[in-house]
Amino acid sequence: MIIALDRSIPYWKEFFSGMGEVRPFAGRGVTPGEIRGADALVVRTVTPVDASLLEGSGVRFVGAASAGMDHVDTGYLGSKGIHFCYAAGCNAEAVSDYVLAALHAVAARRGWDLGDRALAVIGVGHVGSRVARRARALGMDVLLCDPPLAVLTGDARYRPLGRVLSADILTFHVPLVTGGPYPTRHLVGPELLGRLSPHQVVINSSRGGVVDGESLKSALRANSLSGAVLDVWEGEPRIDYDLLRAVETGTPHIAGSSLEGKINATGMIAAELGRFFGYRNRVKNDTLYPEPGLVRPVEGTRGGEAISGVLARILDLGREDAGLRALAAASPEEAARGFERLRTERTLRPQFSRTVVELGGEHAELAGIFSGMGFRCRIRP
Repeated sequence: MIIALDRSIPYWKEFFSGMGEVRPFAGRGVTPGEIRGADALVVRTVTPVDASLLEGSGVRFVGAASAGMDHVDTGYLGSKGIHFCYAAGCNAEAVSDYVLAALHAVAARRGWDLGDRALAVIGVGHVGSRVARRARALGMDVLLCDPPLAVLTGDARYRPLGRVLSADILTFHVPLVTGGPYPTRHLVGPELLGRLSPHQVVINSSRGGVVDGESLKSALRANSLSGAVLDVWEGEPRIDYDLLRAVETGTPHIAGSSLEGKINATGMIAAELGRFFGYRNRVKNDTLYPEPGLVRPVEGTRGGEAISGVLARILDLGREDAGLRALAAASPEEAARGFERLRTERTLRPQFSRTVVELGGEHAELAGIFSGMGFRCRIRP
């Protein structure tokens, strides 16, 4: 069996080398010739998979080592009898970590106590459900909006969009959908933004196209919105740096970039490929996880400062933001290459759930907050 595979996929050698001949390629700009003769194709989100890439090939299996699938023409694959899978939920924990870090950054910047604030979670799937649970653990009033789930379950907890727009912070966790009864493309657009007020904040870590960048820029410049945190952008890696200048925090699509999330994604696709072709996957995801790390709050810090210090050890949003803003002066081509480097050429961070926060007496009262965010806690005698 021949497997054509994006060489940027972490741990591909460990998971796929024993299944056949692996032909690595660069995810952006891959040509039909590079996959001709392959039986299976494994990609990330940067590779559009459609007729222009696959027509005339012998590919029978396509796997996307990603939590999203809007870069794949599933209709075309179905018409050709090509099996498709993707790694839904692989990085849900990592993205929820990012949102929790963003919530604390937003609160610290404004002097807010998160326990006194309301959070609207729009999209309550793999990521949104985790964000909601952890935000509640921090004492936040959490409002849920997920129209498809509301119809499917009849659960009154899922409110219409118009009934959650009063929240102090709105975080979006929806797929990018352009048609049908629940479109999400430019969901954060003129109509929604026009109903928000100057004290509110928007966070988007789902898909870039969920936000209408021009409308968000206008709202921020007019001070009709307090701020925005964006991890995803339309046109990646050629993003709108005017939009970046307008938001309070911008990061290069790294919300899901945890070591465990990447291992999960690769492992999920390898397992499905093995089932499809009748190979046994001998690699267990947890054998590749590192031992839990240990962090401590800085001595002499208190409250939010201590929390921010721990979060910065794992996920420093300020540093990520500065790295992205530094590209604004480059040419469009250089900036695009820089964005891709920032996104992919990095040491993958651990998830909060695999990090132990050790607390001495001066910080013992923070144990509930750190546990609520997903960390393991240990009180030092």
